[in-house]
Amino acid sequence: MSHFALQSNKVILNTSHNNQVSHEMLAACIEVKDELIVAIHPYGQALDCEVLDYGDRVIMPGLVDSHVHINEPGRTEWEGFNTATQAAAAGGITALVDMPLNCIPVTTTKAAFEEKLNAVDDKLWVDCGFWGGVIPQNIGDLDELLNAGVLGVKSFLIDSGIEEFPNVEAKDIRAAMPILAKHDVPYLIHAEIDCGGFNDVVINDKYNSFLASRPKSWENEAISLMLDMARESKEKGDNCRVHIVHLSSDEGLESIATAKKEGLRFTAETCPHYLTIASENIPDGKTLFKCCPPIRENSNREHLWQAISDGRLDFIVSDHSPCTPELKHIDSGDIEKAWGGISALQFGLPLIWTEAKERGFTLVDLTRLMSSETAKFAGLDSIKGQISVGFHADFLVFDPEHSYTITNEMIKHRHNITPYAGRTVTGQVQHTFVRGHHVYQQDEFINAPVGRPLLKGRL
Repeated sequence: MSHFALQSNKVILNTSHNNQVSHEMLAACIEVKDELIVAIHPYGQALDCEVLDYGDRVIMPGLVDSHVHINEPGRTEWEGFNTATQAAAAGGITALVDMPLNCIPVTTTKAAFEEKLNAVDDKLWVDCGFWGGVIPQNIGDLDELLNAGVLGVKSFLIDSGIEEFPNVEAKDIRAAMPILAKHDVPYLIHAEIDCGGFNDVVINDKYNSFLASRPKSWENEAISLMLDMARESKEKGDNCRVHIVHLSSDEGLESIATAKKEGLRFTAETCPHYLTIASENIPDGKTLFKCCPPIRENSNREHLWQAISDGRLDFIVSDHSPCTPELKHIDSGDIEKAWGGISALQFGLPLIWTEAKERGFTLVDLTRLMSSETAKFAGLDSIKGQISVGFHADFLVFDPEHSYTITNEMIKHRHNITPYAGRTVTGQVQHTFVRGHHVYQQDEFINAPVGRPLLKGRL
């Protein structure tokens, strides 16, 4: 259908009052033509096209997930664009941004990026942008990489676990920042620094032994370093955008709050696993829960929710980081050897909604935290992240009352493993539309992949 409309008693629309843009849930009818939203009418409006009526179910802007590891080309036995973007569609995600590792080659050069773009042909069920990487060896290539269309770049301050993606130090950050500021793209930082003193911790099948091996101080020190780097960049007149990915430590929130108060361009995200799981509840030997930085105590989790509420944390993304079951060492329970990463791409919205509604958050709040703010961060907010005339017709239809238990059989990503199997959640994504194409309906994928690459300067 190139011309149709969908309506509901509950549509989360972009509204403007006194020049303040916000979201509001209203009864409405959304008219779609040629992949774009062309008009928003009152509910029940008579139109000369088919109208899909979703009654009391909620029509939300498609989610934008700016932190996904897809691993193609090179490690497609871990994940690939076809299965990852199917899982995204099943989760109501209509646009995602792929990380520059753990693919082979890593996305640190224009040639590597072009190889990745060649790998996505006919595999994207949702639209997909791409982050590049900064490593010590590619500072001189950053201009070319950014001109090729990546939306920003990422670095590690600690061993990434991938030999081709070594960590950076202060001198590398200092050299990269003016280039990134010139292109006005965010600098994503995996904020852990190995401060020593914990390398003698013996990691066994006890989750707490792994937790002890990666203490909060590693995150805190890394965030403090980036605060200093951001200050220095501003003083030089660059004011580079700095972003802390997958924040786990509540002790790092103070530095983030300081950066925001000082007017630095400093943002931070967290993830469903840090907001929905507490280390006290992780069974020993369950390697599926291993990720870096680690899932921490319940009190830490509650502090992260407070930071979501007061704006110290800017948004919520999946950090979907899959691998093969063998690399997870599920049978042996060997946490030290297991690859770190949580697989849960399609379950983010129900996981967060289940916890958030108990804390007074609304679906309008989640639209901001999982769609409009992530679109803005990735530079996609001229086309994604809101239901407004002229924007892409990206929607999800959500039943906020439906409760169910997550099972391995539901999983759409490549390997049907997740630490959330057996967990009961509330809220079900029933339909997903990408640029007006109905791609997912009641656990089934429709037609063929319609997603396309989202390149900076060519949206």
